[in-house]
Amino acid sequence: MKLEPHPNRAGCCGKLRVYSPHEFLACFLARVFKIVFGIIFEGVLMYGMIRNLLFKLPPEQAHNLSLKGLDMVHRLGVLKHLVPAVPAHPVTVMGLEFPNPVGLAAGLDKNAVHMNALGDLGFGFIEVGTVTPLAQPGNPEPRMFRLPEHQAIINRMGFNNQGLGHLLAQVDRRKFRGVLGINVGKNKNTPDQDSAQDYRKCITAVYNRADYITVNVSSPNTPGLRDLQFGDSLKQLLAAVKDEQLSCQKDHSRYVPIAVKIAPDMDDAGIRFVATALVESGLDGVIATNTTISREAVAGHRHCNEAGGLSGAPVREPSLRIIRGLHAELGDRLPIIGVGGITDGASAAEKIQAGAKLVQIYTGFIYRGPGLIGEAAAAIKALG
Repeated sequence: MKLEPHPNRAGCCGKLRVYSPHEFLACFLARVFKIVFGIIFEGVLMYGMIRNLLFKLPPEQAHNLSLKGLDMVHRLGVLKHLVPAVPAHPVTVMGLEFPNPVGLAAGLDKNAVHMNALGDLGFGFIEVGTVTPLAQPGNPEPRMFRLPEHQAIINRMGFNNQGLGHLLAQVDRRKFRGVLGINVGKNKNTPDQDSAQDYRKCITAVYNRADYITVNVSSPNTPGLRDLQFGDSLKQLLAAVKDEQLSCQKDHSRYVPIAVKIAPDMDDAGIRFVATALVESGLDGVIATNTTISREAVAGHRHCNEAGGLSGAPVREPSLRIIRGLHAELGDRLPIIGVGGITDGASAAEKIQAGAKLVQIYTGFIYRGPGLIGEAAAAIKALG
């Protein structure tokens, strides 16, 4: 059965063409959703109303409900019709072509359950995880706290995830056509001296399914993890990661780039050390930065003394400092992915101006909604 629009009118998606029943239904539902919900994702006011309702729920409950809602609309086939178009701006980084330079940071979709729905929002790349070799529950609840006055979140999730096997099963159902990164970490109960073995296990398991891999050594919520960023511990870990990468390349006849995610809480000497270690290791990129343990920017807030990592607007300047410092040391020898405190187009563009090649969003996405993706991509594209 073919349904053809009136010859003098555009089709329901704005194009004069013939629709299959499935396409017609998808476009029709998209129109209905736009009318009923006031173009949820395009309207900043409407998204703000929805956010205010979600913020009446505990943060983790609101997080899970939002993702389930996205999945539902995705399954109806209408989600991509509800969001504003993201400007195309292809960039090649680490040997990969990204449709646009705006990605989703790890942590939002830990188990890769929602990547197909999130992909409909226009991200150029999505990073899932952090995944550990074995499933683990993470830290006790409550473990996430909103600081709306600061457009910030404190979390101490603790690498809660369902393990490698579950994540790989989800990735095997991938329909997302952008670049997929998989962020890997160590289990909480793995002794520090055996940390490299956890990273090796993860890299081996995800290697043939990831477009790139991120080694997370900077979460403040796994005891001892950040110690891996410094001194001989970092050099030994990077050597083990590189060895595993080369072994996997030989096994799969495919080179998958590996980036390392670092924290914003390091001094200039620490930045120089990390930059040198990364270059010497032969790895492929650095993600700057993870959450901060500093509370200076949110001092006096009722949640400021909660343990965990602080993300959102307060990390904007600390992240920029690390990016600038890394770029001063690295130049173009190693690409930087900028993350931390991106809440609008200007804060995305300044990451690129500071030396990053790509950016990732997370907390800003929660506060601003999907409109932030296109705004950030447009601001970066405008830099020329």
